[in-house]
Amino acid sequence: MLTVVLAGLRTRWASFLGGFTALTLGVGLLTVMGLGLSATVGAPERAPVRFASSPVVVQGQDRLSVEVRRGPDTAVVTAPLDRPQPVDAELLRELRARWTVTASGGPDAVGVDGPADEVRAVVRATVGDRAARVLTGAERRAVDPDAARDARALVTLNALLGTSGGVTAFVSVFVVASTFAFAVALRRREYGLLRTAGATPGQVRRLLLAEAAAVGLLASAAGCLLGAWGAPRLARALVDGEVAPSWFTIGTSAVSWPYHAAFWTGVTVAVAGALAASRRAGRVGPTAALREADVDTDALPLGRALCGAALLLTGFALLAWTYATDPSELLKRKTYTTQPMLLITGAALLAPALVRPLARAVRLPGASATALLVRENSAAAVRRTAAVAAPVLVTVALAGTLLGSAATVSAARATEAGRQTGSAETSVFVRDGAEALVKYPARAVPDPARWAAEARLPVVAGDLRDLDDRSIVVNEEFERHTVGDRVDVWLANGQGPVSLRVAAVLALGAGGNEPYVTWANAPGTVAEAPAAKGAGAEAPTGQGAAAETPAGTGAEIWDAGSPQTRLGLVLVLGIALVYTVIALANTLLMATSVRGPELHSLRLAGATRAQILRVVAGESLLAVGIGTALGVAVAALCLGGLTAALASLAAPVALTLPWATVAAAAGTCAVVAVGAAVLPAWRQTR
Repeated sequence: MLTVVLAGLRTRWASFLGGFTALTLGVGLLTVMGLGLSATVGAPERAPVRFASSPVVVQGQDRLSVEVRRGPDTAVVTAPLDRPQPVDAELLRELRARWTVTASGGPDAVGVDGPADEVRAVVRATVGDRAARVLTGAERRAVDPDAARDARALVTLNALLGTSGGVTAFVSVFVVASTFAFAVALRRREYGLLRTAGATPGQVRRLLLAEAAAVGLLASAAGCLLGAWGAPRLARALVDGEVAPSWFTIGTSAVSWPYHAAFWTGVTVAVAGALAASRRAGRVGPTAALREADVDTDALPLGRALCGAALLLTGFALLAWTYATDPSELLKRKTYTTQPMLLITGAALLAPALVRPLARAVRLPGASATALLVRENSAAAVRRTAAVAAPVLVTVALAGTLLGSAATVSAARATEAGRQTGSAETSVFVRDGAEALVKYPARAVPDPARWAAEARLPVVAGDLRDLDDRSIVVNEEFERHTVGDRVDVWLANGQGPVSLRVAAVLALGAGGNEPYVTWANAPGTVAEAPAAKGAGAEAPTGQGAAAETPAGTGAEIWDAGSPQTRLGLVLVLGIALVYTVIALANTLLMATSVRGPELHSLRLAGATRAQILRVVAGESLLAVGIGTALGVAVAALCLGGLTAALASLAAPVALTLPWATVAAAAGTCAVVAVGAAVLPAWRQTR
């Protein structure tokens, strides 16, 4: 068996080249993503900057602490304030009476040149543990101005690398499985000869799996080396793109788990991708293979058809169920990044059943013999046409759903932001039930009467004109959102609880219809007052930053206009496009290389070399066109669900399909497909 496997690999290395390349790239990317994730989780602690010379730092109150009841017991839950409050004046006097106190960069924290235990005792005796924090060692980094920004950047980077790794695994499994399936279809005559020579179906299956395992081992080893080379370069690109902090690096030798995970994933993908193909190869009979080697029969096996239909129905059902139960979930990045995978995979698996009717339905320009051959050959060679259309479908659908969803949601949020006339950012805290404290981003209104006249908000109950210093406007996500109800809230600086009456209720929208309070209930910051208060005047508002939002607000959304989002989307879509190029080149090089007898027959029938090349190129373009059409259909279905969710949330609907990106992806696929088909055809017709 080993001798046969090695001889097959040497003889048919060209047919394994596409799968080897795709798997090497996939393992390399998984290695890079694993090393990157390890670097974000185990990022080195940064040395304090603001109070580098102070052994102890006392920070003002930075978290709201509220007692809640959990069953028979009580517990303290906390939520971060928009920013720390100034250090208590009495506490400052006590500290200065004992030690040297350094103020640097604002009143929210001071450095203390004293023993940490004694400083804690003074803080506890003066204001209590909840009104101030004592920081030592690396904890002092928490008061540096860039500490929160770096933490958010690492969270964003972690999500980006995780998404990219998921797309890599998804596309690599698909491409490798398709490559092996198509290779099996082309080798039916070979398997028939092996059966004629006495090979059993089990031996044929084991032969194919052994070949896949050998390719998987070699490709995985090469991929790990590629990942070690590429990880530091990715880190530099992320820093240059302002996705990662300036100090971020990816080490290649500190941890080993990314290499193990990527290596064994690659081997598993190779064997799993060949498993279905091996079962089909084992069913090839000696005479049937010789008789049907050049005819496409059983292009869509029952197992593949059932799996594809199940995935397609599951994806559609999940989309409909999410829309019916929680439409705001469809606006979240994790949802519109992962849910379309089911629909895309289902459509790709069913491609052999779709390409024949689509190819027959196409009416190519002109009534020439070339156009007729293109259409009929594409409809007859179902496996070849489907093998070309499927990866194009994946790339086009990913481009349409990812970019289209991000752009559509961002446009809705931008429109909602434009409706927030005469208000500033703040936050409020609300006890959710008896066991949780939720922080909501909110808006502070300086002139309620003017705001009520100018704001264009989706009010579902109540009247905006009823907002005053003793009331609040909430959205439908609040636990208590009935007009007239009273809600206990804590304000942006932790003050409270303050009992406010619900004056009006807003539709949830795309996440931008936030609660509204007056300036009297938004203390703690200073912002420019509106013209009604005098030019240049200043008044307190609740403008805050980095607010934490409850799960259902739709705030977990990429801003499609930010450079970080563009880099992330380029990375994800670039992975899909590279895999598609590999799949197209490999499929068409293999397919066209075995069409020598067919092409020679056309020459004998009187076709010129140029006509044959036009037929081959036309078949490739038609297959790419079919894949593009199917990809656009899947993207339209996903975006249709998204726009329906926006409409149900009373959010602005501005469906955005990235036609330029879709056209660029389809154009790249067309160029690669034509080149990979015409080149071997040109050589065979000389």
